[in-house]
Amino acid sequence: MNKIGLGLHALRILTAFFTLTLFMNVFAATDYLKGKYNVDPAHTRVSFIVPHFVVSEVEGRFNDVKGEFTLADPFTESRVSATIPVKSIDTGIKERDDHLRSKDFFEVTKYPEMKLVSKSITGTPESFKMIAALTIKDVTKDVIFEGKYTGSVNDPWGQQRAALQATAKVNRKDFNINYDDKIDIGPAVGDEVKIRLWTEGVKAEDSKKGPPKK
Repeated sequence: MNKIGLGLHALRILTAFFTLTLFMNVFAATDYLKGKYNVDPAHTRVSFIVPHFVVSEVEGRFNDVKGEFTLADPFTESRVSATIPVKSIDTGIKERDDHLRSKDFFEVTKYPEMKLVSKSITGTPESFKMIAALTIKDVTKDVIFEGKYTGSVNDPWGQQRAALQATAKVNRKDFNINYDDKIDIGPAVGDEVKIRLWTEGVKAEDSKKGPPKK
């Protein structure tokens, strides 16, 4: 085989390789376990970060999350909903958590739950945007989350699991969380709150399966 023939042969092999690689990537992007999933509270987290004294940040989370999500085909028909008991807020400091539950912030006795319900999803499993109605206190507003599907797996007890994560930013004052104490250089608590969601769900029909109870 002459040099031209060798070159054409190598080009065909290279073309076939890239075609196969592209096919495998497309398959992996759409190969998710479709269906309805119940949120597993033990492996789901809703966290937040808010500026403190201008120069620093406070991070916290909500330890209790209830909800479900559906992975659909096409993926843009997928849906997410969650309810979060606000009293489960946890920043690691009891006094601060009690303050956050008070009228200065969430007013838990009057507004015990936050709710999130997706309205639309665009994009692909590995990079999507979700518009969701977020309800905090007596206010419901649309919030844009950027997220990704992070995978599906069969656990040791025969349950199918899937996971999503997403991030968003909100202005707390849009939800009537108006605490406005100030220091010399600015607000004690910043207005912009970063939200991050990690959720792992168990496929609904597998929810009765699980590890043996002790």
